Amino acid sequence: MPILKPFKKAPLPDPPSSFLKILGPSFILLGLGLGSGEIILWPYLVSNFGLGIIWGAILGISFQFIINMEIERYALVRGESIFVGFTRMARFLPIWFIFSTFIGFGWPGIIASSAKIFGHILGIESFHILAIGFLIVIGLILTLGPVLYKTVETFQRTIILVGVPSLLLITLAVASKNDYLALAKGAVGIGEGYYFLPQGISLLTFLAAFAFSGAGGNLNLSQSYYIREKGYGMGKYAQKIQSLLTGKTKEVELEGTTFIIDGHAISNFKKWWRIMNIEHFVVFLITGIISILLLALLAYTTTFGTPGNAPSIDFIINEAQSAGANLFPMASVLFLLLTGTMLFATQFAVMDSTSRIISENIILTNPSRFSTRALPKAYYSVLWAQIVFGILVFMMGIKDPRVLITLSAVINAIAMFVHIGLTFLLNTRTLPIPTVPSIWRKSLLVGIFIFFGVFSFYTLWGYFFK
Repeated sequence: MPILKPFKKAPLPDPPSSFLKILGPSFILLGLGLGSGEIILWPYLVSNFGLGIIWGAILGISFQFIINMEIERYALVRGESIFVGFTRMARFLPIWFIFSTFIGFGWPGIIASSAKIFGHILGIESFHILAIGFLIVIGLILTLGPVLYKTVETFQRTIILVGVPSLLLITLAVASKNDYLALAKGAVGIGEGYYFLPQGISLLTFLAAFAFSGAGGNLNLSQSYYIREKGYGMGKYAQKIQSLLTGKTKEVELEGTTFIIDGHAISNFKKWWRIMNIEHFVVFLITGIISILLLALLAYTTTFGTPGNAPSIDFIINEAQSAGANLFPMASVLFLLLTGTMLFATQFAVMDSTSRIISENIILTNPSRFSTRALPKAYYSVLWAQIVFGILVFMMGIKDPRVLITLSAVINAIAMFVHIGLTFLLNTRTLPIPTVPSIWRKSLLVGIFIFFGVFSFYTLWGYFFK
């Protein structure tokens, strides 16, 4: 007996006439990656090993572009999150996504990084206390925002539109021609005395950075929520989660709406697919690559070869001090404020996405038992449960930001291996033939799946059985 209702039928809406009207979801996904891989892990590696490894960041975010577009494809055609699609394939999968999402993102490394930076500015040594306060503030913002999607999109878009240009200006001011030459060489794997991977680099940390070149882990799958709530394609017929306190509690149907395949629908699908690819290419891939390269170049220019980069995220403090010395004294504080705020914004978006993923999968474990009217309550319960877990981690004395982020990223590399394979099966076996991935997209997805599998298990084998 099916546990989910069959798809309703409705016409596929026409795509918007203006490209600007479609902007939004990719800002959130880009924001999910800015704090972990782009600001912490890749600059950390560059500050210690130089720019010869930056090819990995470019390859990693390019892989995620392909992955994300397949996730968008399902939501566009079916009007439901990809997790509902997975449950239609196998009833046990929600349990996996609950476990892998919580264990992958429950570690509060990103907010610990933000708090350590603000603690340095304010002279607060016990930065974990500040991090606890930040977690509570994030919970309050998400709880009080009347419509979740609008709250998250507005916040992330503002941070990115301010943060990325500011980083560009700082980098242009301090980088030399030789630094740009080193960046160009690093993009093709040429380092200082090595090719692709230097001797002594931790493969575990490199895998973590690779997985977080972009959002990473199950967070990529949350793109299907933002497609649905933005109203792309069949997402036009979906309801939005609203705040328990400031919104209107109502039934939120998990099952989607699909369209009848005819000439007009296929033409509309192709138009949607083209404009969605352009939006994600410009906002996520191009802006993401620029952000990664700028932050890596800045780390190289200001901290490579400087003593004291290895412990925790101290290289960020070194970056700020160098920026202040090369530009003007207040540039140091402005840089720290910028990076600290971007890290806070990343944790904000992560908490929203993970709460969506876990709460929906809780409902999906038994839709006949759990009313979807309970979805907003489940969302906020999960949100505050994650906040409590983060507080407990800090209270137990586990607070090194880089260690927490690396642990989270390695777990999420495994999670990505799983969901890439599932997405491939879902899109090739369940979608109408005119909407399935092309042969070259299938080939790329299979290649990425194999890469993540081999790289992840080789790294973990070497770490545990060396």
